[in-house]
Amino acid sequence: MDVRHKVLVLDDDPDLLDLYRDMLARLPSHPEIHTASSGSHAIALLESGPFSLLLCDLNMPKMDGLQVLAIVRRKFPQLRTAVMTSVLDEQFRMRAYAMGVDLYLEKPNNSEAIKLFLDCIESLLGQENQGGFRGVQSKSLVDILQLEGLSRNSSVLKVTNGLQEGRIWFTNGEVIDAATQDFTGEEAFQRILSWKTGSFEVLPADPGRSRTIFTSFQGLLLETARVLDEAQEDRSLSASPGPSSSSRAAAVLSKMAGFKGVEFLIAIPHDPNQPANSWGAENADQLVSWARNTWQNLQSLSDSLEVGELTKIDGTGMVRHISMAARGDVTLCVGFNASYTPESMQETMKDIVLRWVS
Repeated sequence: MDVRHKVLVLDDDPDLLDLYRDMLARLPSHPEIHTASSGSHAIALLESGPFSLLLCDLNMPKMDGLQVLAIVRRKFPQLRTAVMTSVLDEQFRMRAYAMGVDLYLEKPNNSEAIKLFLDCIESLLGQENQGGFRGVQSKSLVDILQLEGLSRNSSVLKVTNGLQEGRIWFTNGEVIDAATQDFTGEEAFQRILSWKTGSFEVLPADPGRSRTIFTSFQGLLLETARVLDEAQEDRSLSASPGPSSSSRAAAVLSKMAGFKGVEFLIAIPHDPNQPANSWGAENADQLVSWARNTWQNLQSLSDSLEVGELTKIDGTGMVRHISMAARGDVTLCVGFNASYTPESMQETMKDIVLRWVS
């Protein structure tokens, strides 16, 4: 039987301790949560038995978080540590990472930040032999970069992958430059994001660094994913005796990902026994099921109203817009950034459909 992880949360605010206890109870690994309201109490608990992770506030009376971390690092070198703070002080941040802290987090204050916070904590509780980057095991660099962006940090992220080293420059949470080997700018950014494992270090900001990347963070991720998908597709096709219809569909989707505002694409065969192809979609299976049910229900409504065959659906939301169109034996389902206007979404969808049928 698997042994439950033990997590210790240290904060001098009892209300926050209750809040963190409730949040951490949502983790898939269901860790055993302990709390402490002072540094001395936390150290006493750590000495009483093995823990997997310490979540530590920085700004506390008597013994502050950095003092606790210094003692913990010396007495419990294998213990994973994460800092939570509402004080956005770059010196605190640099000192924490220099002491070997696995993760430095701003206290989450919205649903997106809470989800990312929980994802990172769950990763820290993962096994040491899993892939990923030190501090966020089994996670990609995207998660690390998102933390920098959400925190609106100005810093330099140093990434090491074996003998390879790369750097990504942030100013107020925006990526302004990247460099690795003989590459700079967006090409360097793409190469760094292709690394699956390694380590990272957050360095002080470099205010004198010239900006060479002007694409938004979301745009950078989309373009990088497209480039990496195409490279993977080329490798897969070259290794197989001939491209299947599924691999051709995946290749077309990855090329269409370059359209402005697109977050994901799914090609859904009308035959439910045929697999769908997707690009950029999280929980693709759930989206496919939802799209098929939505299309069938609205087609039934269209039939009952005798208004003709359903050919297109557009939906707008606070988080994302979705457009679907049927062409041939496939329904295309496309997710758009919520900042994209409905008019622009409709025009882009026309171009996507034309690209698909061609």
